[in-house]
Amino acid sequence: METRLFGRVEQRLRDLGLPLGVTLWNGQSLMPLQAPRLKVTVRSLKALASLVNPSMGKLARHYVEQDLDVEGDARELVRMSEALSETSATEHGTNFHWRRWMRHSRLFDRKAIRYHYDVNDDFFGLWLDKHRVYSCAYYRRADDTLDVAQEQKLDLICRKLQLQPGERFLDIGCGWGALLMWAARHYKVRATGITLSSNQHQYAMRQIREQGLEKLCEVRLMDYRDLPENEPFDKVASVGMFEHVGRKNLPHYFAKIYRVLKPGGLVLNHGITLNSPDQNELGSDIGEFIEDYVFPGGELVHISRVIDDMSSQGLECWDIESLRPHYARTLWHWVGRLEANRDAVLAMVDEKVFRIWHVYMAGSAHGFERGWMSIYQVLAGRPFADGTLAFPLTRDYINET
Repeated sequence: METRLFGRVEQRLRDLGLPLGVTLWNGQSLMPLQAPRLKVTVRSLKALASLVNPSMGKLARHYVEQDLDVEGDARELVRMSEALSETSATEHGTNFHWRRWMRHSRLFDRKAIRYHYDVNDDFFGLWLDKHRVYSCAYYRRADDTLDVAQEQKLDLICRKLQLQPGERFLDIGCGWGALLMWAARHYKVRATGITLSSNQHQYAMRQIREQGLEKLCEVRLMDYRDLPENEPFDKVASVGMFEHVGRKNLPHYFAKIYRVLKPGGLVLNHGITLNSPDQNELGSDIGEFIEDYVFPGGELVHISRVIDDMSSQGLECWDIESLRPHYARTLWHWVGRLEANRDAVLAMVDEKVFRIWHVYMAGSAHGFERGWMSIYQVLAGRPFADGTLAFPLTRDYINET
């Protein structure tokens, strides 16, 4: 069987003309006519069988489980994975999650968030920017560093929300506290962040104390559903959060935001979306990999669904901006930094965790480049009773520095 499978892999690679070298656990190898740009070592019969009829999700699983070793650039890894695969990530976007019936309870969401984020704070610190912003950066110039681009993103959100001194500002899913501390320091707002991650909560509280921002900032370990509604906020941000909410819960999520927002208040929703209205998920095979290894309970929708759900809950959408190329670039920055710090990473986490994040971020960068998914900032407001909202007549204020 081994010889037959290897022969089929050889024929497939020749048909596709890929510059990919393959070596088996027994030393048998196959090299292309030109110099290989990627070398794969196959360490199990199961992984070899997957190369005969591959998919991006199956190849990612074998890489994570160390049935496949890869030598070469991460960009080549995901490009050749797609070329080898029978179908693209946008096909077969069916509803595959057998656990969906029990998803997005308070207990489920708390466990899912802690699974993803409570890996090791220092692990994230090795490849994120200095503020530990785990969301799409904003590149104004070709030579912007990751640190600069993330600060530009933080300030872009603050400008879009027109933050003013003394306003009450809520950051839902605040991560390690970068946005709320930036808003407090530079815009003098009274900032509140909420998170379900114990690690993030502890880290953010420590940073607030060290930066002397206790009078302006607080972070609560809290589910968004439990936010009190008796002291509404002037402005609300949701950055990289609504992907965790669940498709069926989006109307409830935006209704909650409406209720905790003052009349005339503004909200900015920054989140990943699918790029086709007909999709329910990324391809089932890729989605299952992400569900099992990376983001339990994560669900994406098309931007039209976001606008519809926000509008149906009384939030008037005012400004919509796609940041798709920015996220691809951000992710490649993260991949490069993860690879550059491999030894330090492996001193904190095991090889499997490294590989999960490596292939997940490289695959995500490829997905944004290919247009399988996108990311939008949607700026909306809760109108006054007479229908008015205090938005400027043009977008010029957003680009002021």
